[in-house]
Amino acid sequence: MRIMGIDLSGPSNHRDTVLTVFEKQENQLKFVKWKNNISDQDILNEVTEQAHLGEVVVGMDAPLSYEDGGGDRQGDRELRKFIVGLGMKPGSIMPPTLNKMVYLTLRGIKLTREIENLNVPYPVSIVEVHPGAVIGSRLSKNDFANVLTYKQDMSVRRFIWNWLGQQNLMELPDMCEEPSHWIDACAAAWGAWHWKDPHYKPSWVFPAKPPLHPYDYCC
Repeated sequence: MRIMGIDLSGPSNHRDTVLTVFEKQENQLKFVKWKNNISDQDILNEVTEQAHLGEVVVGMDAPLSYEDGGGDRQGDRELRKFIVGLGMKPGSIMPPTLNKMVYLTLRGIKLTREIENLNVPYPVSIVEVHPGAVIGSRLSKNDFANVLTYKQDMSVRRFIWNWLGQQNLMELPDMCEEPSHWIDACAAAWGAWHWKDPHYKPSWVFPAKPPLHPYDYCC
């Protein structure tokens, strides 16, 4: 099984879009590759390549639906309650139709529908993932404060990166000075793995409600 995590940015911001690929090996994910500065076609090409090698699970950090009439989806409200209960800030969950989110939502919806239409030999499943909540719900109490600042603080990002390497995400490359998008793409893959693998379970999941909300939402 191939697990892909995608930290998606808006359609005009290829630079901050990061894709990671892992291979599931028993109770571990082995790092295979990552890419950034990628277009929609680059993402579709990578999914196609991986889906010729085996089953693929895609965890995408972007809204993959929106609420008819605007505002929060029910899943957004429930996830916000969950992360606030952990001690995280509610502002990291934004309505998909908010002005600053709407182009990201558009790209997420477009990409997932295109992925579904790929002609590939192995199945591809898709889940919406909140990487910050993946991290925050798995950090120890002593280390929890790091989830609140890793997007702003390079030293905290190094801590999170090293910690990820201790969570059965194997053979991660050196992080160097890379931004938080790389962490989020790996966390999206981690969340997707726990969502799909019957030996694990996500920290939180809101089930799909087709046809308007066709994908599970998890962390």
